[in-house]
Amino acid sequence: MPAGRSASHGHADDVASAHGCLCVGNTATLVWMKTTLLTRLLLSLALLLPMVAAAHPALWMVKDADTTIYLFGTVHLLPNDTDWRSPALDSALSKSHTLYIEITDDDPASMAALVLKYGLDASHPLTDQLDQAELAQLRSAADQAGVPGGMQTLNIMRPWLAALTLTAAPLLKAGLDPQHGVDKQLKAQMLAAGKKVLGLETSEQQIRFLADMADSTQMAFLRLALKDIDKGPAKLTELIDAWKTGDVEQIARIEDEDMRQQSPALYQRLLVERNQAWATKITALLKQPGAIFIAVGAAHLAGPDSVQAQLQKVGIEAVRD
Repeated sequence: MPAGRSASHGHADDVASAHGCLCVGNTATLVWMKTTLLTRLLLSLALLLPMVAAAHPALWMVKDADTTIYLFGTVHLLPNDTDWRSPALDSALSKSHTLYIEITDDDPASMAALVLKYGLDASHPLTDQLDQAELAQLRSAADQAGVPGGMQTLNIMRPWLAALTLTAAPLLKAGLDPQHGVDKQLKAQMLAAGKKVLGLETSEQQIRFLADMADSTQMAFLRLALKDIDKGPAKLTELIDAWKTGDVEQIARIEDEDMRQQSPALYQRLLVERNQAWATKITALLKQPGAIFIAVGAAHLAGPDSVQAQLQKVGIEAVRD
């Protein structure tokens, strides 16, 4: 490590590079939602297993007389050889003049600066906030996940960042690259075609969805990440299989149910509030003629509080392709 650069600062760069998924997004929550927040924020992620059936991730359409909006769920981290495209998806992209993804201003330098601004708190170390059993679990999880600097790095993080780190670190260690995420690939494709790519949120907004949570909600997030640390590979395999085959019910079960039942405040913050905001945005976009493609963490398009469910509340129907 270069002189003058602490382990916590170095790891902030790693976490920031993975953050393009806040959400949701999220085996431990969304975050990775996928999630993108990361979940997925960090939790809409992926381990690859060979698939027998052809990939066909779910795609929806919202239409009126002169506007078509496509809704597509993504995972934010993928190995670069993952086969996930389908003819229906390619057709929707070719017809669309604009792509919306969760964020576009997620370059590593900007993300690292935000993580350092909102994610560190040396005056309130985790050793003062967890009991002895939880601290032992945290130390073990740090070693298991391969967190650079281990417990020393995690200790000065705010609980939300520690939770996100425990979710992301093993995936980064395994070589999964955020640049191979579905949203990144779609962005590159549309820019190469000379089309507009816009963000539904900013990186700072996404970070603050986590950083502005009540302390109790952040601790619930961390405890959920600790609880799921041993389940990661199996749940991620389940998730990627469900996503590739368009099994939305299974995605909701994997991504949303644990969080909704065990931490309702976290679920409300990371999923429901954002889904409501995006539904409002989609309603406004329907006033503009043309075709638009919206790609967000898969967890946001699954379950009883999905974007589609929010749209239905105001009389807008999303029809699955």
